[in-house]
Amino acid sequence: MTSPDPAPAIAEPQTRRVPDVAWSIGAIVALLVAWVAVTYSGLVKPGYLPTPVELSTTLVELVRQGYQGKPLWEHIGISLFRTFSGFVLGAVLGVPLGLLTGYSRRAGAMVSPIMAFIRPIPPIAFIPMAVLYFGLGEVGKIVLIFFVSFNYVQTNAHAGAANFPIAWRRAAESLGLTRAQVFTRIVLPGALPAIFTGLKVALALSWAVVVAAELVGAQSGLGFMISDAALLFRIPVVFIGIALIGVIGLLLNLALNALETRVVHWKGR
Repeated sequence: MTSPDPAPAIAEPQTRRVPDVAWSIGAIVALLVAWVAVTYSGLVKPGYLPTPVELSTTLVELVRQGYQGKPLWEHIGISLFRTFSGFVLGAVLGVPLGLLTGYSRRAGAMVSPIMAFIRPIPPIAFIPMAVLYFGLGEVGKIVLIFFVSFNYVQTNAHAGAANFPIAWRRAAESLGLTRAQVFTRIVLPGALPAIFTGLKVALALSWAVVVAAELVGAQSGLGFMISDAALLFRIPVVFIGIALIGVIGLLLNLALNALETRVVHWKGR
C-alpha cells in the first residue's frame, strides 16, 4: 500500500525590505515638511524661525557678499585651520603617549593619575587661562583644541594598547620576538581600532570646541559669525552657520571613516 503524497509546502510570502537609505531620506523629508508647516502656520513668531526661502536667500547673499567684509569661504577656512592645527598636534602627541602608557606599566602608573585629573575638566573652563597666557590671537584657540584632541586620543590609544589579549603577547614572546617586535607587530595593529575611535571623537569635539573658542576675541570663523549674527539678531545667518558646522562635521567624519576602512581593513572580519 503506497503512502499518500505529502502535501505541497505553502510558500511564505516574501516581504521586501525597505533600504536604510530610504528611511534616512524619509526622515529628512519629514523634518523639512515639519519645518515648513511650523514656519508658515504662525506657531512661531516671525524672525525667530526662518523659512526655507529666507535661509536660501541669506545663503546666496553670504556666498556672494560674505559676512562682515570677509568671504564665507574665509570664515570656514580659518575655522578648519584652527581645528586641524589643534587636532593634529593632539594626535601626534596623544597617540604615542597613549600607546606607551598602555604598553608599559611604569609609564601608565606615572601618567594615568595626571590624565585622570585633567580628563573631567571641560575645555571651556580653560578659555580664561588661554586668553590670559596666550592673548586673543590664534595660539590660545589652537591650545584649547589641542587640549580636547590630546585628551581623547591619548585615552583611546591607552585603552587599545592595554586591553589586547595577554595570550597574544605570550605567544609572540614564545616565538622569540623581541619587546620592540611585539609592540610593532602585535600591540600597535591591535590598538588601531581604538586609536581611530579616539581620532573620530577627538575630531568631532575639536570641530565643536572651535566654535566656543571663536566666541572670545575672534574676528573671523564660523563661531564668530554665529555669535555676531546673534547679537545683531540676524537669525537666518545664525541658522546657516549652525548648518555649516553640522555639514562640515559630517564630511570630516566620513573622511576619517574612509581612512579607517583603508588602514584597518581587517576590522569586523
